[in-house]
Amino acid sequence: MTHHPNLKIIALVGLSGSGKSTAVDYLTDLGFPKVYFGGVVLNAMDEAGLEHTEANERAFREDLRAREGKDFIVKRIIKQIHDLSAAGQHHIVADGLYTWTEYRALKHEFPGELTVVATVAPKALRYHRLAHRPVRPLDAHEANARDYAEIENLEKGGPIAIADYYIQNDGDVEHYHRQIDRIVADLSFRD
Repeated sequence: MTHHPNLKIIALVGLSGSGKSTAVDYLTDLGFPKVYFGGVVLNAMDEAGLEHTEANERAFREDLRAREGKDFIVKRIIKQIHDLSAAGQHHIVADGLYTWTEYRALKHEFPGELTVVATVAPKALRYHRLAHRPVRPLDAHEANARDYAEIENLEKGGPIAIADYYIQNDGDVEHYHRQIDRIVADLSFRD
């Protein structure tokens, strides 16, 4: 654990379809480099020669954590954050914090530097978004199964419940962006 006095990390949490990717894209447009938890899994799937499907990803992610430990992904994310910080990046967005283990590891490694932001939206709206997204769309049954798997198997509810900020994402994108801007201003992320 090393204290980085100028480092500020926003970790986005939320169930699928809540708008995490939209928030991450907006923050990266503001100049935040990102670390992507899901990318660790997708890269490992590529190395294993597995197709990127919802079923493959869920099974592989859970198997990976069972074999390598619950902190497998976050160890790699912590290294990526340290590398970005060493390269002079002080404002970082963490995309896809899932588990309680990951949350605790980040809080331990970056005390005072991590802010968790939960994006929330009504289930019907999330499922509608998931059915119509261009990459890996999910029908209602698949979305419901993913919710259950993430809550029960990955303990995804803990980081959402303990978030520092909540953004309600059930309106237009401009309103959503204004909520993100308020958090960025509140935390004095801009140089």
